[in-house]
Amino acid sequence: MTTAAREIWFLTGSQGLYGEDTLRQVAEQSTQVVEALAASPELSMPVVWQPVLTSSDAIRRTILAANADDRCVGLIGWMHTFSPAKMWIQGLDALQKPFLHLHTQAHRDIPWATIDMDFMNLNQAAHGDREFGFIQTRLGVARKTVAGHISNPDVGRRVGAWARAAAGAAELRALKVARFGDNMRDVAVTEGDKVEAERRFGVSVNTYGVNDLVAVVDAVPDERVDPLVAEYEERYDVAPELRPGGECHDSLRYAARLEAGLRDFLEGGGFGAFTTSFEDLGGLRQLPGLAVQRLMADGYGFGGEGDWKTSVLVRTTKAMAAGRPGGTSFMEDYTYHLEPGNEKSLGAHMLEVCPTITSARPTVEVHPLSMGNREDPVRMRFVADPGEGIVVGLSDLGDRFRLTANDITLVEPDEPLPNLPVACAMWQAHPSLATAAESWIIAGGPHHTVLTTAVGIEEFEDLAEMVRTELLHIDSSTTPRSFLRELRWNQAYHRLAAGF
Repeated sequence: MTTAAREIWFLTGSQGLYGEDTLRQVAEQSTQVVEALAASPELSMPVVWQPVLTSSDAIRRTILAANADDRCVGLIGWMHTFSPAKMWIQGLDALQKPFLHLHTQAHRDIPWATIDMDFMNLNQAAHGDREFGFIQTRLGVARKTVAGHISNPDVGRRVGAWARAAAGAAELRALKVARFGDNMRDVAVTEGDKVEAERRFGVSVNTYGVNDLVAVVDAVPDERVDPLVAEYEERYDVAPELRPGGECHDSLRYAARLEAGLRDFLEGGGFGAFTTSFEDLGGLRQLPGLAVQRLMADGYGFGGEGDWKTSVLVRTTKAMAAGRPGGTSFMEDYTYHLEPGNEKSLGAHMLEVCPTITSARPTVEVHPLSMGNREDPVRMRFVADPGEGIVVGLSDLGDRFRLTANDITLVEPDEPLPNLPVACAMWQAHPSLATAAESWIIAGGPHHTVLTTAVGIEEFEDLAEMVRTELLHIDSSTTPRSFLRELRWNQAYHRLAAGF
């Protein structure tokens, strides 16, 4: 699934006091900073230089233009010289896009032998950016501040993380989610306020009858099914009973028909994410498994059992992770291994785990599924690659949304899992399974999550700041006592902030 063209605008602040010669040097040096920034391997989109800003009107017009340009996902601001901050009030007050304040300077080293007042007057970011920081704080501008010379790889890394988060925020603002049927009955955490979600994030979530999808699936002609079946046989190890002539080959063909129909429905409606529910299958012969896995691999968001919040988070994470190594999948903590000193979580779902989290060649198999009361569904089967990752969940607490994240290390299972009929992931939670699970549970984190090895906590921190949403992070330094204190502080803060 492709995303729209994205770019970042670079704003340089100065003032007319210094004269045209100085402003020409400011423009030249800010262009060089943009070129160096754009050359960073961490940046996944173009950085577009804007003319140096020296007046309130020019600042306001530039920011309004950025707001109106769908290609612009965020702005970077840098005060090369001293730019009196009152000039920025109207522009920053109108700002609707994510913002990063880059506190840098054109030179890395002080030219000890030649430095004079001309040099000092030209290179004033050390105090110009402090003036700029004050007005952002005074106006309550949500932003990220990154300090350091542009040649420092850590600066590029942090700006790159922010840019990926900005791409995720842009995806949220434009995202449409199709819910096929409702959520699983009597389940609390998959419910949520869709109106507030659209107000807060921009995402539009709407429900469609499953038989609306069935009509599209049933209309898929055989000539579209045949090449999909051939692709399955080429890309995966397809079980003998599913191959042509096998007793379950018709099940594979129906799985292909499901995939083609789902793609038609989603593409036709401009949807970037969707949900299904085993309790609401209408005229579908199978609960979609293989189709969902392949759609997720192509970038679509997905949530099982009607969980639209997790489908939104899957798609947003995939947008942030575009072009990065690693993968992102819908996930669920299913069961634990509680051997002392070797505690692990086994993550899986009924069918729907994304193959981007493995480098192995998946198998395609058919197995019974006790839930759904339909024929045995087809699915990919594999184990996620070892490595560092993070699991993140989105909850609706009634008065606000909350993101909960936990650092994890993916590991190989201790022994083979020959009878487990689904794709899975095995991981060790940090700082320990007990502390992570206790913290997650008292935070009200959901049981459906997003597992990703493509982006880390910094992207989620930046995203949370952009959409003004609470984020709780469970990492190697977390203790139950410190986490409970953070919960209480956050609750007080967010309730007070909601009243301002």
